[in-house]
Amino acid sequence: MTPTRRLKSLILLPLALIALAGAASAAAPCPDCGKVASVNMYETEGKASGVGAVAGGVGGALVGSQLGKGRGNTAMTVVGAAGGAYAGHQVEKSMNKKKGWKVVVNMENGEQRSFHYGSQPAFHTGDRVKVREGKLLLLAE
Repeated sequence: MTPTRRLKSLILLPLALIALAGAASAAAPCPDCGKVASVNMYETEGKASGVGAVAGGVGGALVGSQLGKGRGNTAMTVVGAAGGAYAGHQVEKSMNKKKGWKVVVNMENGEQRSFHYGSQPAFHTGDRVKVREGKLLLLAE
């Protein structure tokens, strides 16, 4: 081997090793990275404090007392109170519904993880993301 060829080999071999090491680290999987599989909105049933039931019961009793005579009047008052209480309870629960969003991520290590948000997140299906401190971060493509 000529001295020039030997010198080229000594220079090129370390450069080739550095290039291979860089390619291997670029291809290494990121255990905290993944791809958004889905983003779905859901509603949780609201809680009722009892105010709706009481208000509905009183209103129903008032309406029921206007119907019927004698024992029929008493029966209609009771039915009106019960129906109004039920309706008031359902209306209160409906008014207190909460929306949430569930983001499902397929991680590079094969896991599937879910993240919940109280408002619509900025993520879309197919986005590359990274988990840091339990929160999703959008990665540049």
